[in-house]
Amino acid sequence: MATGRTHRPATRSRGIPEATVARLPLYLRALTGLSERSVPTVSSEELAAAAGVNSAKLRKDFSYLGSYGTRGVGYDVEYLVYQISRELGLTQDWPVVIVGIGNLGAALANYGGFASRGFRVAALIDADPAMAGKPVAGIPVQHSDDLEKIISDNGVSIGVIATPAGAAQPVCDRLVAAGVTSILNFAPTVLSVPEGVDVRKVDLSIELQILAFHEQRKAGEDAAAAEAGGGSEVVTPAVRGGAAVDRKGPDGDMPAVMPA
Repeated sequence: MATGRTHRPATRSRGIPEATVARLPLYLRALTGLSERSVPTVSSEELAAAAGVNSAKLRKDFSYLGSYGTRGVGYDVEYLVYQISRELGLTQDWPVVIVGIGNLGAALANYGGFASRGFRVAALIDADPAMAGKPVAGIPVQHSDDLEKIISDNGVSIGVIATPAGAAQPVCDRLVAAGVTSILNFAPTVLSVPEGVDVRKVDLSIELQILAFHEQRKAGEDAAAAEAGGGSEVVTPAVRGGAAVDRKGPDGDMPAVMPA
């Protein structure tokens, strides 16, 4: 079976825009759901709705793949699953190492979606000697002293960093020096990598802060609308998701945006 060491996805050579590449997994997830329900064809409107995009953008994205559908019939679901999987490089085996087997790393190791999407967790690595040999998700944890050998022996080109922030950059440097060219970073820090190395950052706290901003803005808009409609009457708290949200700060004004 081919490995990530010797094969790279074709998307860059075909000139597919990065924004389109970022949407391909959304289409694949929606199409996989249709395939599991034995749906043979799907219209651009139906697939766009399932993926959360507009149909014109979907048709434009698929044009980069050379797939235009059939008028009055739509797109062949199984063929699109194959086509998108091929473009994303998911028709081959991608060995992955996870470095940092704390709570988050262990949760990632136990995630069942890797194997079904073309990714094989080849090794779990941690710097704590007490973790060495302990099985997590059926895989024995290996010590970070052996990182370079593990990368070489398994032909790994994708690494996942789930370490504390202070350890992330040294781990990243070692992964890159060992030949890893793509990194998924869960550590709350920005990594510096040389040209030719791709990094995707996942930061749940940032996403929550963005949601908090939108919630505060909606609460402010609700308060402004209520004051405009009710004069100087006292505004009662709004209820979102079953919990009361205070619209007023301690001095009667809206509280300032929480600093990042």
